[in-house]
Amino acid sequence: MKKRILLGMLILVLGTGQFSLAVSAEEYNETIANMQQQEQETKDTISNLEKQTKETKDAISALQGQKDQTQSNISSLQNQSSALQNTINGYSSKLNDLNEEISEAESKMAEVSSEIVRLDNELQEAKEQEKERYELLKMRLKSTYENGGSKGLLRIMLESGSIQEFLTKFEYLNAIIRYDKRIIAEYQALQDNIKTQTEAVEEKEAQLDEYQDMLDEKHDELASLTDAVKGQLTSTNNSITSEKSKLADYDSQLKSLDDKMKALESQTAAAQAKLAQQVAERLALTKEDTSGSYAANATELEWLAATIQAEAGGESYTGKLAVGSVIMNRVKSSAFPNTIIGVITQTMQFASYRSGKVELIIANGANSTCIQAAQEVLDGARVGDYLFFMTKYYADYYGISEYTMIGNHAFFYRWVTNKPEVTETTEENTQSNEEASTEQPQPEETPTEEAPSEETPTEETPTEETPTEEAPSEETQTEETQPEESQSQENQNDESQP
Repeated sequence: MKKRILLGMLILVLGTGQFSLAVSAEEYNETIANMQQQEQETKDTISNLEKQTKETKDAISALQGQKDQTQSNISSLQNQSSALQNTINGYSSKLNDLNEEISEAESKMAEVSSEIVRLDNELQEAKEQEKERYELLKMRLKSTYENGGSKGLLRIMLESGSIQEFLTKFEYLNAIIRYDKRIIAEYQALQDNIKTQTEAVEEKEAQLDEYQDMLDEKHDELASLTDAVKGQLTSTNNSITSEKSKLADYDSQLKSLDDKMKALESQTAAAQAKLAQQVAERLALTKEDTSGSYAANATELEWLAATIQAEAGGESYTGKLAVGSVIMNRVKSSAFPNTIIGVITQTMQFASYRSGKVELIIANGANSTCIQAAQEVLDGARVGDYLFFMTKYYADYYGISEYTMIGNHAFFYRWVTNKPEVTETTEENTQSNEEASTEQPQPEETPTEEAPSEETPTEETPTEETPTEEAPSEETQTEETQPEESQSQENQNDESQP
């Protein structure tokens, strides 16, 4: 009887235990499912934010192109305006020269006109004198040959005492007549000379008239051209003003888009940090198996080896394997992309990729040691189940609770910190925290001093990867790793900074 009671109690206990286990397993699965759903919602939010960010970037790029074109138009119009102004200046100079020539021609015309008047007066005076001399000669001849009287030729002959006296008187009269004729001939010659001069002067006057007409025509033509060019200049200057107005509008739109971009980056950083926290909480309840080999193609091997060299080129072989292990653990983890290139190029994760160093190494070819380390990791070799790594300085700076040092890098599985979450703050606080972390990068150099100089810059960049368990951690890392990037990467002003 007792045995039956004991057996019944045992069956009851075992049944209760199995029921409890079943309930616990069900609750666990439900919790994990809820957490994964929350993670997916956060991922969807990040995806939407990244889509908006891309659209905003495209809008900025298009607007910047329009701005550049407008700036080019302004430059071209300004050159055109300058050329038109030079043309106007040239026309003005020619107009001034023409005005001087016209004034000179008018002055010569005045002189010629004055000369014509003078010659005309002289001609009239010579004509009057000729007429007077002619009338005097007529009177003398008439008096001598026609009128007779006391002064007539017959009287002179009769009154002459001798032939000799008569001849003398007659010769005297002839001399007077010859003199009068000579004077008349001289006046006629003078008149002819004056007429000749007058004709020459009149011809010159006609030439000057023609010359002045030509100058006036040129002046009118240049004045017309000047007015036309001035019209073009006014139109060009109006176009410049219009284009400058458009340029100012583009600047305003670009500023607005830039502000939007910063807000989106800040929101994305916050969402990624939130996702990182969600992933960390889920990973705290379970641990994924990220071991095993991976069938990579030649391109994936190149990318893995190049990233190992970029991040741990100056580390020991174990340090290289550790970085490769982080990448492959992420590929195997549900919290990250499931391809090598997807993990490496994940937003805000590997600073060495964002800086262009990884692709530079790919172009030149990774060294044999890093290729060997990459192949070993692909074949299944692992140095821990770590999903994150950064320099010790940053691990302490972010308050990572547990990590393992391998060379100059701190490796850890979960992004769990001893500090309160800063990512839950508002966008404004998030942004200010990022800025603050950017200002503290200098100390980060301390951890990398031991590493070889050539690799030093990239070793610190890995830190960026740390913050991202998934895309989220990237954000976390982004905000927190930025200091590191600014120190070791030339292009730390990349997208990671909102």
